[in-house]
Amino acid sequence: MSYSDSIDIACSPEEAFKVVTDLPNMGRLSPENTGGEWIGGATQAQVGAKFKGTNTRENDTWFTTAKVVTLDAPTRFVFDVTYKKVFKVARWEFDVETAPGGCRVTETWTDHRSNFARKQSESDDFKRVDYSKVSIRTTLEKLKALCEHSGP
Repeated sequence: MSYSDSIDIACSPEEAFKVVTDLPNMGRLSPENTGGEWIGGATQAQVGAKFKGTNTRENDTWFTTAKVVTLDAPTRFVFDVTYKKVFKVARWEFDVETAPGGCRVTETWTDHRSNFARKQSESDDFKRVDYSKVSIRTTLEKLKALCEHSGP
């Protein structure tokens, strides 16, 4: 299961890329991730770097680990998320390309949970795929506002 959405932003690809790779400050964009910290000696996004993310939704808070798997500045940033180091959760991808007036950012979420984990974490009131669609749109709109406000 996967979902992508895109937005055009009036800023350079480099500026948008800088913002999406700043995982400790992802909370200013994401409705679910509130930020976190680089771990294992990492201090910034680079292939192999790990990040402990803090997430919250409604009255629930949990931690995940993200591992950077692709970093091709300023065009592609990909990280895989696990829970408790062993349970695969998702892959998040940000692709940045030049577009008229600035750049286009595409965010993609791919669910990597097992069928069992997916069933256990969903209910009649919550479907991850539906939430992720709204979350991605929110993240992209906040990215646009941030980049265009502080743009070149």
